[in-house]
Amino acid sequence: MQFEVDIVKRLRGGSGEFVLRSRFSATDRALALFGPSGSGKTLTLLALAGLLTPDAGRIAINGDVLFDSEAGINLPARRRGVGYVFQDYALFPHRTVWQNVAFGLTPLFGRISREDAERVDELLDLFGLSGLAGQRPATLSGGQKQRTALARAVAPRPRALLLDEPFSALDQPLRLRMREELSRMLDAVSIPMVLVTHDADEAEAFARTVVVYNHGAVAGVHRADEVTGQGRDLADVLRRQVADAYADA
Repeated sequence: MQFEVDIVKRLRGGSGEFVLRSRFSATDRALALFGPSGSGKTLTLLALAGLLTPDAGRIAINGDVLFDSEAGINLPARRRGVGYVFQDYALFPHRTVWQNVAFGLTPLFGRISREDAERVDELLDLFGLSGLAGQRPATLSGGQKQRTALARAVAPRPRALLLDEPFSALDQPLRLRMREELSRMLDAVSIPMVLVTHDADEAEAFARTVVVYNHGAVAGVHRADEVTGQGRDLADVLRRQVADAYADA
């Protein structure tokens, strides 16, 4: 899987102007966007998903151009073929777990096909949700909500899965357990992933390539195998780079 991002986005607010300048290329199937809050990670993820339009630049996945300002290309989110899991999971409160997972497979008019209904059942089993199929999100624990959101995102077989700090709403013991569960589930569905996180340990646990953000720009790109091959700890390298960048600011 190849991700190519080279974009600029200016945002104005009460505290002034924030400029995102995100530029990187990665070929690994597990990519992390790492950095402190407000550094531009989620904005980049939204641009990948088609939920934020850059002012200029280019985005491509596996050579397929999703956005190119010079060529006038800007594919809508529904045509980009990516799954997105928000921080708060964004489950539909009036739908059951089964209906949430089936959402992306259900036609606007008509009923879900038998084949797609079977896929929903398979995903519920894979994600350990079969016994919760008829329940609504309000009755679920944090981990159950997360697994429901993940199952919904992968149901349409996206080309990539975009995860925006998927563990931020979980307490520490559950966060550690869900890291292991998420890794197992992603291996089972075999979908490339882009993970946004400000936790260096999470980046190290999931990513083969880590893109480090500071003040709206890419401060570095690290391949896990290269860092470990040098006898260094990836999480420590990430923490030091962010700390050094802020010390020099």
